[in-house]
Amino acid sequence: MLLPTLHIAGAVKALRNGGVIAYPTEAVWGLGCDPLDQSAVHRILAMKHRRQDMGLIMIASNISQFEPFLSGLPTPYLQRLEDSWPGPQTWLVPNNGAAPCWVTGGRETLALRVTSHPIAAALCQKYGGPLISTSANPHGRPPATSRLKVELYFHSLLDAVVPGPLGGMQKPTPIINLLTGETIRTG
Repeated sequence: MLLPTLHIAGAVKALRNGGVIAYPTEAVWGLGCDPLDQSAVHRILAMKHRRQDMGLIMIASNISQFEPFLSGLPTPYLQRLEDSWPGPQTWLVPNNGAAPCWVTGGRETLALRVTSHPIAAALCQKYGGPLISTSANPHGRPPATSRLKVELYFHSLLDAVVPGPLGGMQKPTPIINLLTGETIRTG
């Protein structure tokens, strides 16, 4: 896949300025921002009409981008993460205190995925860290599966849109609790 380099550069600039972007992921279009930028995260929550206590997923281009959030996790669990990533697997890991409450929703867990989608991974790589990744739709509406649908939902509210195809999955990634093995969302 030829990466939309200019669009990625523009999106990274928007992220550095506290912006909200849209981009394709494994199954649906996502909305993203810097997870440590409380204002940007709250902006996404307002755009989606989503409660903060639901928590949000963070994506990265490699596991090292999650180091602050994985500190203190026992080696067997780290190995399980490394064995499944990059790929379409979201894990709930214990929140070691590094993730702010506006990302975790005040929960004791944090949702993480090292994405295998080339555009989403390139965004994280060029940005230099993880991004929020939540489906591009108002809460309760179907997730956007096309750029047109993203723009219909959020046309004037986005700072950048990175074009490209979805990753081919029919459903959003599964979410599994790393410690308990409980499936939170099937894929």
